[in-house]
Amino acid sequence: MLCDTSVKAISFFETKLVDSIKSGVNILGLSYDETACFRKGTRLGPSAIREVSDGLESYSSYQDLDLTDYEINDCGDVENDNSWPSLEAGFLKKVNGVNFKNVKLLTLGGEHSISFLPIREYLKAYPELLIVHLDAHADLRDGHEGFKYSHASIMFRSMELFGKGHSVLQYGIRSGTREEFLMMKKKETICNSLEELLSRIGRNNKPIYLTLDVDFFDPSIVPGTGTPEAGGECFSSFIKILKLLKTKNVVGADCVELAPNIDSTGNSSVFVSLIVRELLLLLGGGR
Repeated sequence: MLCDTSVKAISFFETKLVDSIKSGVNILGLSYDETACFRKGTRLGPSAIREVSDGLESYSSYQDLDLTDYEINDCGDVENDNSWPSLEAGFLKKVNGVNFKNVKLLTLGGEHSISFLPIREYLKAYPELLIVHLDAHADLRDGHEGFKYSHASIMFRSMELFGKGHSVLQYGIRSGTREEFLMMKKKETICNSLEELLSRIGRNNKPIYLTLDVDFFDPSIVPGTGTPEAGGECFSSFIKILKLLKTKNVVGADCVELAPNIDSTGNSSVFVSLIVRELLLLLGGGR
């Protein structure tokens, strides 16, 4: 069984299928949606992204980079029974002995709670790390609907692990409780405009981890997500962020919350697969 997967990995462009995480750029799927509180289906995300990837060009005109110029390893999906203990155990088995200073991991979700697992490893590896959080939701609840590791709690759980040199910037947030918005304002994590985000990233010299929930985009672009929110960002805004990140030291990333079963056209899967191409090139061809 490839990389302890329950779903066979399909090569993403020119990626190598491997049974363990290697140095350099790696893809790892975390198929999980136990805590999804509205519409489920994100456990199908990693497979859907891979399945449509062969229909896209390996070359990105946005970054002037081609995936065929880099060695990218696809480690398949971590086998789990759609429970958090099973997912965490499978992930920890997969990353046992991995030096995250030598690995750039792109994790495919799955619901947003899965991001806690790679973020925890990068926080340990980098005493100074900036997390750039692109999302429609604040995700700052201390648990939700009985789940401590809920998709609505990913940033709260991550910030609990912050050391003195760790920080986070949040952008695209347009949904949350009053308490969550007060917390973001108090901690000065929220960016209220694209210009503010770009300025604050531009002044940053820390290594960066990017966590991208696809409901960051307007649901007219990505209807295939569990908790869509009107008023989201467009693709051109993402490209502006991407081009700036390309000049920084981006050490890891995740792309989460694609629920392909919700969009019968398949367009959401194609769009997110393109986003994944751009993230792979960012990790492979960044500074």
